[in-house]
Amino acid sequence: MSERDEFGAFMIGFVVGALTGAVVSLLFAPQSGEETRVLIKERAIELGDRVSEEIQKVGSEVETRSVEYRQKAEELASKARTAVEEAAKKGQEVIGPCD
Repeated sequence: MSERDEFGAFMIGFVVGALTGAVVSLLFAPQSGEETRVLIKERAIELGDRVSEEIQKVGSEVETRSVEYRQKAEELASKARTAVEEAAKKGQEVIGPCD
């Protein structure tokens, strides 16, 4: 039975401590709950705006890079076509026309 008494005393102490902490935090809070909610709302809006700006920046950067990479890919494809055509011509010169 002593374990139950110790557990009961622990629970009472825990509850009293939690209530005391809640009361003290409310008494010594630097601002009211309404002010805190307004502050949180403003910060959330600011954060949302920053996230939107960053998303736009990243989207713009992705678009710019994709255009650059597409141009480079087209240049490389053109060079590859030219190289294949030149190799084919050289091959025909060495082997001769195919009939």
